[in-house]
Formats: sequence, C-alpha cells, structure tokens
Amino acid sequence: MTRSTRLRLSAMAVLPVLGAGLLAGCGSSDSSNKSGSEPQTITFSYQIANPNAKSVFATLSQQYEKAHPGVTIKTNPIALNTYGSTLTTQLQAGNGPDVFFVNAGSGQAGSVTELAQAGKLLDLTGKVNADVVPDNAKDLFYSKDKLVAIPPYLAPTGLIYSPAAAKDAGVTVDATSTLDDVIAQCKAAQDKGKAIFGLAGAMSPNTAIFTSALAADTVYGPEPDWNQKRAKGEVKFATSDGWKAALQAMKDLYDSKCFQDGAAGAGFDALTNGMGQGKMVSFSAPGGGAKDIMDSTHGAVTLTVLPMPAPSGYQTYLMAGTPDAVAGNAKTKSPKLVEDFLNWMTQPAQSKAAADASGEVPVGKVDTSALLPQYAGVADLLAQDKTAAYGYLSWPNGEVYNALGTGVTGLLTGQKSVDDVLKSMDDAWGN
Repeated sequence: MTRSTRLRLSAMAVLPVLGAGLLAGCGSSDSSNKSGSEPQTITFSYQIANPNAKSVFATLSQQYEKAHPGVTIKTNPIALNTYGSTLTTQLQAGNGPDVFFVNAGSGQAGSVTELAQAGKLLDLTGKVNADVVPDNAKDLFYSKDKLVAIPPYLAPTGLIYSPAAAKDAGVTVDATSTLDDVIAQCKAAQDKGKAIFGLAGAMSPNTAIFTSALAADTVYGPEPDWNQKRAKGEVKFATSDGWKAALQAMKDLYDSKCFQDGAAGAGFDALTNGMGQGKMVSFSAPGGGAKDIMDSTHGAVTLTVLPMPAPSGYQTYLMAGTPDAVAGNAKTKSPKLVEDFLNWMTQPAQSKAAADASGEVPVGKVDTSALLPQYAGVADLLAQDKTAAYGYLSWPNGEVYNALGTGVTGLLTGQKSVDDVLKSMDDAWGN
C-alpha cells in the first residue's frame, strides 16, 4: 500500500504529543536572512508509509524546481511511524526542515495550533494566497489572526464504493440513498457473503472517521457552528440529538449485519483484504483512497466516492475538509523562498496538480468539470456546497477524537452505551 492508502485508512496518522521542551520554546521565532541574499536550497519533510511510493509533495517540489532554475528542494520522506517524533526532535533542536507536513487544526496531537503556539511556524500572513483556505476552516490554519499553514487539497470523506462488488452483492447505493435504504439490504448481502460496509472496529481512527462521516449528516451539516457552541458551553455531546443519532446509527448498522463478520475486533488489514477480495462493497475513508486502490490494481478495480447516507430524519451532506497542512519553519534561513514556494503551491494550477496526484479535490471554488472521474457521485453536493467540515479538526485536543473512536468500539462490543460514549467525549473536551 502507498503512504496515502495507509494514511487514509487510518483517517490521519496522528503525530505524538509535543513535549514540554518544544512548548517551552514558545515565542522563539528567528527567521534569519530576512534581508539580502538567502540560501536557495530548502528542505521539505513529510510522512510516507511506502518508501517506494512517490508522494504528491515530491511531485510538487520537482515542478517548483523546474519552474525556478537555481532553486533546490531537498525532499525528506520520513517513515509514518517515526515522522512525529523525528519532526518534534528536530524542531526542539532548532534544526527542523524549512517546510513540513503537519495535521491541520487542533483536534489531533502535534497539529497546526500546537506548533503555532510554540512559535515554530512561519507567519505567512500577506505572503501567500489566503483565499485557498475555506471560510469554514480558517481556525485550522490561523493562529492569533496569523496565517501559519496552507491546505494542499480538499479531502472529501464518505464511502469508497465498489460498483462491481455492489452488483455481485445485489446492493444499490448512490448519493440519494438513506441509511434505512442501506440497512434494508444488509441481510441479503450478508447471505451472499458480502458486507455493505467494511470497518476496522478495533482501530479507533477508523471507527472515529466512520462516525464522523455520519455526524456530518446529523451534526455539522445542519449546524456548522456546533463546535463554537460547544466551546462556549451552549451545547454538549451528551445532550446533542445529532450526536446521539450518529452513534445510534453505528449501533444499528452493526446490529443489522451491515459490517463484515468480526468487525468489532478487526484491524486495517480487514479493509484491504475485504475490498481486494470483493467481500466488501465499501468502507469509509478520504476519497483519495479510491485512487490509491485503483492505481495499485492497475485499473482492474473501479471505485467511486459516495457521501455517507443520512439516518432517518436528516439530510445527506458530504464531509469535506482540509485535514492536511503544509507549513514553514519559523527558523528557516530562507523565509522568502519558503513563502514563495508555499504561495506557488496555492495557485490554481498547482492546486489541481496536487489534487490529481493525491486523488483528492482542488481547494478553492470547486470546478466540477475538473474533478477526477471517481467524484461524479458527489459532484452535485460539492457544487451546491452541501458539505460539512471535519468536526474533529477543531476539537481542543486529540483525546476527544480518541474517546469517540474507542467509545464506538465499546459500543459495538456491548461494553458501552451511546450515553457512555458521549459522556467520555464531554469529559475529554474539558468543560
């Protein structure tokens, strides 16, 4: 599997919690050589699962070098399981990369907000095209009204859907399907040895991303400012009808045999094996996962992206957000070059190139004619902006997301109730 396949299956590999030493560096921002000449060689670090796979960031770096003779960008792909600790150690020591990948927002450890508060990110305000940041995602890329990171692409998350597997299972699911429509087909599909939904139930990132896609329908679509209300204490998970509906939907799907056998204890290999063997019709992940799988099969498999069907009483929204970010190091010796590189990355041509290479959608105003073919099923939702942001990216810490993921596993195994899970999320939020 490619780096992005593993990343998307886990619904974002989370960087480890930043150490006290790094946070203690808050306020340290030494951008050397701001005047006069500066080094025309910079480094760019990002995480990768497969060292033989080419990253979208390597592609962009090569394109920038070609368009800017005399500039060298030394790409530094770092193994997924060590990326966070490596980046943290380098930033603590003051010798971090000039440009690097980071998680957007604040809802995961080692994200933009934490690094910005520690004084580690270059201020990009007025230096790059800020229009690339969606209006509903400004809190993910700004810190104290300063732009400190950019999104390389828009990542829709719903269902990675196999029309061929659906046909074999006698299943019909499209952008107009409701969750009740799907549940009504689950038993018949199971009788044919198929599961409409695949789930890595033992892996909290996968249970959390699936439930988050449901919450796009029940919470963040109809009430996009829900997180702001939660921060003010005006709402809580435990008293939210939308959150109760999302979790109850997970339980209903499980009880109705819509997931594969053994889903509650399954790992990520169950998804790759199940989809590869045609035993699963779909699974929930960012849409770029469709491209990864199709590329790995050299066109033998055709997949599409669909929105998560909405539970009864709710409308369908497509969860589409900007979970990935690219930032500059506040201590870079080449701030002007870094700023220009990041600004270049935000331009329409590069945005489309990044989207095509990653299998995602260009940031900015959506041009449905420029979408990859697998997004035909959600093109109308994107064009109508009937989307919901990744709610968890704006949560105050990574423990809320962890409480959701582990809580859903407990919900499926019968060890927790819906109310138990929601209470644990409120407790993790902290007020």
